[in-house]
Amino acid sequence: MTRTGKVAVTAASVLGVSLLLAACNAEKDLDLSTYVEQTDPADVLYNQALANMNAGRLKEASAKFESIDRQHPYSEYARKAMVMNTFANYRQGNYDEAINGGKRYVALYPTTEDAAYAQYLVGLSYFRQIRDVTQDQREARLTLEAMEEVVQRWPDSEYVEDAQAKIRFSRDQLAGKEMQIGRYYLERREYVAAVRRFRGVVESYPNTRHVEEALARLTESYYAMGLVSEAQTAAAVLGHNFPDSDWYKDSYALLQSGGLEPRENTGSWISKAGAAILGG
Repeated sequence: MTRTGKVAVTAASVLGVSLLLAACNAEKDLDLSTYVEQTDPADVLYNQALANMNAGRLKEASAKFESIDRQHPYSEYARKAMVMNTFANYRQGNYDEAINGGKRYVALYPTTEDAAYAQYLVGLSYFRQIRDVTQDQREARLTLEAMEEVVQRWPDSEYVEDAQAKIRFSRDQLAGKEMQIGRYYLERREYVAAVRRFRGVVESYPNTRHVEEALARLTESYYAMGLVSEAQTAAAVLGHNFPDSDWYKDSYALLQSGGLEPRENTGSWISKAGAAILGG
């Protein structure tokens, strides 16, 4: 039994050595290039990426730009590739990738001439995702923040004019959302909650198209609550800024139905906030 056991162990050992040698020889025959990314010159990759972009092959262009970032991370071409890939992702509708790429570029190269463009692309990527006011307005808030950064940090850039237009749109969306919620509360006679929303529009978004209705709704809400002075002030500020508005006509008629008329209380928050409406 002992002799047989030794023979068995020896045979197993020989088999193990043979397999190890076979594995080593097989490894020598492997084409390691299959597992290691080929390195091409940065300028070659960059020109290939641009050619793909010009031909409308944005996915292929992105792949080339990403290769530059991996293979030549500290080169000037890597810097250029980063902002170009941000644009390529934006054009493809890959907004999360564009946002991340733009933010990364601004963080790494805040003083370069392309920094304003990268930040602008971040804002555009948020802007393209803004939804109807009946839905959450997270993207509108993020658009506002991103585009305000363009205006504040790069006031002389060519992107400022459009950034300001996107800011106005975003503010209008945010005001519209507040109005929607305020109307909801008003219909349910939850006047305190409604006033809070309408007040937010007047104070935070005074130059949006929603401010007329907000003042009219404040007149209605305060009147229903028995806060006559505040109702009269809201109507007076509305009439001062929008004398031909249908909202003012309705507010005036509401006050008259109770034997009242618009009268501004200069100590009211409404009077103070009204100074910002249309530069009034």
